[in-house]
Amino acid sequence: MLVEVKIGALIMDPNTNTPIVVLKGIDSETVLPIWVGAFEANAIALEIEKIVPQRPMTHDLLRNLILECGLSPSRVIVTDLLENTFYALIELTNENGELVSMDARPSDAIALALRLDCPIFVQQKVLDLSASANPLDPDAGNDEALPSPEEWPDLIG
Repeated sequence: MLVEVKIGALIMDPNTNTPIVVLKGIDSETVLPIWVGAFEANAIALEIEKIVPQRPMTHDLLRNLILECGLSPSRVIVTDLLENTFYALIELTNENGELVSMDARPSDAIALALRLDCPIFVQQKVLDLSASANPLDPDAGNDEALPSPEEWPDLIG
């Protein structure tokens, strides 16, 4: 089962100073934090804030290439969580209506989804695995928990 999500927040992990993209369910209370690199977080933040750089960034270049090749964005799916690594697919449709899927890091897929204005989904199994494996879960015996969703800054309305 797929759960549609949006970017609920882009925050910094206070313990590691690593950016976290927080995906929130559109029609549910689903929350999925994904730790990302600084460059990817910057690419996501630029698009959230609608800041246009003087020259195309990598994700802008990829968006332009996809569109120029006649592909239409369908959706992005966070497909798996293996050994604390998230996996994603970017699904596009070619001119013949055939599905074209590309493996991607979730951070790149999210940055691209924002630029292509396509929906983001998460496989239910990823949500289940993340909930059971979250090292920052206070119920898992770790004192350093993520702030509650009410404490996260809302970057997207």
